[in-house]
Amino acid sequence: MKIILTLLTIVLSMSVTAQDSESLPYHQIPEQPDSYTAGTVVSRMIDGLGFRFYWATEGLTPNDLNFKLKEDARPILDVMSHVYSMSAIIRDAALQVPHIRETFKKPLSYMDLRRLTLQNYKIASDIFKKADNLESFNIVFKGSDSNRVVPFWNAINGPIEDSVWHCGQIATSRRNSGNPINPKINHFTGTVSE
Repeated sequence: MKIILTLLTIVLSMSVTAQDSESLPYHQIPEQPDSYTAGTVVSRMIDGLGFRFYWATEGLTPNDLNFKLKEDARPILDVMSHVYSMSAIIRDAALQVPHIRETFKKPLSYMDLRRLTLQNYKIASDIFKKADNLESFNIVFKGSDSNRVVPFWNAINGPIEDSVWHCGQIATSRRNSGNPINPKINHFTGTVSE
């Protein structure tokens, strides 16, 4: 009975994940902009990050989510949570609102982390795509007494590039847990062969 329930849970999880994935952004990278501006370049960087995160996290199993490369490493689900928190910083910089560190009464599920992270990237990318100048897109950390303002330069080398790094960690971890990413992914073109 326990085996049947476990198999049913896995099948339902895979079915829900497949349905959810169809509506998520970044299955492929959107069409490239017509011109190069500071905003379109940052937008494209975020699109590339979204594409990497989409495929690094597509079809993860409970075994993958708990997998750690070594004993003192973070499991994949914790890395996804960290990437989600950085996606919120990127989104808030794009929206030009102070970032309030998000705290959760309970941990977010794999599917929620995946969906919210990808949605944050899409929101930010769409805003930056229309921006010519990035000087007003500071990262503003909300403080109890005062806000800390950090120039957008730090968003590039901070949460954007750090998230790319962590997508690589997720891809490496899942390969080591026995569930490598889809081999039909082409990171250079931002496409997947069906």
